[in-house]
Amino acid sequence: MDIRQLKYYSAIFEHKNLSHAAIACSVAQSAISHHLSNLENELGVQLFTRKPRGMEPTAAGIKLYEHARLILKAVKLAEQDIRQESEIVGGDIAIGIPFSVMNTIGLPLMQSVLKDFPDVKLSIVESLSASTFTNLLSSDVDISLFYNPQKDDRVTMRPVLEEDLMCVGKASIIGTSDDPITYDELSLLPTLLLREGVSTRAVIDRPGLLSKLEAGIPLQLNSVNGMVTGLLAGLACTLAPRVFVAQHLESGALHSRPIISPALTRKLYIGQLKDRPATRLAEAMVQLLLDLIAIEVQQNNWEARLAI
Repeated sequence: MDIRQLKYYSAIFEHKNLSHAAIACSVAQSAISHHLSNLENELGVQLFTRKPRGMEPTAAGIKLYEHARLILKAVKLAEQDIRQESEIVGGDIAIGIPFSVMNTIGLPLMQSVLKDFPDVKLSIVESLSASTFTNLLSSDVDISLFYNPQKDDRVTMRPVLEEDLMCVGKASIIGTSDDPITYDELSLLPTLLLREGVSTRAVIDRPGLLSKLEAGIPLQLNSVNGMVTGLLAGLACTLAPRVFVAQHLESGALHSRPIISPALTRKLYIGQLKDRPATRLAEAMVQLLLDLIAIEVQQNNWEARLAI
């Protein structure tokens, strides 16, 4: 088994079609087919089931692809890192960002990369905080930002900031007052939360308090758009930092009130896999993210306390 075989194999897996894989790899279809046959003979397993509509990977085929993807990514990183002995920072990198962070630094991040890092090809993967952490573990992203993570020995985690959680919703639900609302009072209001589990942990990492809210919740979502739509429609209120719905608070479409007894906060972390070698590109992108976040906090665009 060699790198070329793994590249051809990955192309077949991703395209589910020999001719499409051959075009992607700029080789003849017979060459792709030959390498696949050799690979199956070498491993002694069938990697695909040939069907009229394409190539269906077997269980062994799926497992091999998981290995191949990590191996090819490591090879690419090694090539990029060795070539980056000059002062130029370049190469491919993927960053996982939760919605509220994307809402705040997404545009400055894109502008900075285009202006200051013309040799960088950046992929931004926006998702819920729990998914950004999962994407890091599966190597779908190289750097990830996430809230309230569980400890994981595979990941280096650096605290970035801490922000207060507010009661957010239409004034018709939470009132027009700016006075604090107690957690007991909040638990009596109709509330929208992210689906129970790791997604909820990103908002509130206190199971006892969370269960009190979840007991009376008719809807749980794993959709940011669904959550905001429900808030704007006056279906319920939610727990969130102000940055989550900043534009709707500024327009007056939504209102927020501090929470007390107890006050609630959440922490943002930046993480990378420990077994990944450090590269100049990754270091540059981590520093860029930290700088952009610090700017937003210092300019009062993000109500939070920096931990960096």
